Amino acid sequence: MRQLGTLTAAFAAGTLLLTGGLTACTSAPPTPRPATDDVIKAATRHLIDACLTRQGLAPPQPGSRPVPAAEQQRVSDALFGAGRTELSVRLPTGYVVRGHTDGCLAAAQQRLYGDQRRWFRTSAIVNNLRPEAAHTHSTLAEVRHRHRAELADWRRLRARALKSAKTVLATGTDPSPKGTTHA
Repeated sequence: MRQLGTLTAAFAAGTLLLTGGLTACTSAPPTPRPATDDVIKAATRHLIDACLTRQGLAPPQPGSRPVPAAEQQRVSDALFGAGRTELSVRLPTGYVVRGHTDGCLAAAQQRLYGDQRRWFRTSAIVNNLRPEAAHTHSTLAEVRHRHRAELADWRRLRARALKSAKTVLATGTDPSPKGTTHA
């Protein structure tokens, strides 16, 4: 009799698990929230495409037919900026990273991060922590400790960019119609 009670309890537990599993399978799964990077990238792409379009240029699309070299150069200049680079940061590895303050990418960064120059400098440093660790024969933890101010600034700028990106994507608008930086 005792064995029958144990079997009944096991059967009941198994039935509960199965019906619980079926209930879970039939209900709609929770909608995953997009990652911060995905939201910021989508807003950046939206802002860049709008900026290029305002300039009469077709935004590059994956899988599209190649355009003539002269058109590619015009799009590249409009996208990344042209002429002398205005931004520069020397990394502890000795490499120098340069960028422009004009162009659609700079305008998108200004719109999302609020300070394109600060974002350029901070992201260049933070994105190169591993190479710095290898170059200085330090651990990544030691390098992160040395750059804790930049890491904190990077986090603040990313939080602002996420908030701005959500607004851009929700409204579908770009409040800087000329596509220029506000630096």
